[in-house]
Amino acid sequence: MIEDAPMYLMSIKPKYAYRIFTNIKKFELRKWFGIKPEKGSIIVVYASGSVRAIIGEFKVGRIISGKPSHVWDKLSMIEETGVSEEDYRYIKGSKIAMALEVVDPKLYIKPITLDEIRSIIPGFMPPFSFRKLYVDEPLYELIIRKAREYLYVKTA
Repeated sequence: MIEDAPMYLMSIKPKYAYRIFTNIKKFELRKWFGIKPEKGSIIVVYASGSVRAIIGEFKVGRIISGKPSHVWDKLSMIEETGVSEEDYRYIKGSKIAMALEVVDPKLYIKPITLDEIRSIIPGFMPPFSFRKLYVDEPLYELIIRKAREYLYVKTA
């Protein structure tokens, strides 16, 4: 288990989240608002919308950042990004955008619903976009760490 890598909790619309976990979407596009994960960071995915659950995680590979047109141009040179015009429209109006390469996506065995989270952490609100996640905070300690244990079971 990679506990020393920086971690982030990211809200993603369900259709995009499931594209990540079915290995269709290889890059996640984001408007930049002051937080920039580094290569090797772990992104814990909260599927928003009708799902409303933490469903898995992935490691960040390459990071492309700059004006949205620059990010789009760089992505167009990469084969099979899984990113569409619809994704580009999301970042198009921002001053700075970034594309995070999705590496080794892992779907949790059981999604952790917002109701389950709130039963342990009353008043919990998922981030609008994403935020840093600390290993000593209750969300990680009481919920995510347990979900991750199933992913990293060592077999003999």
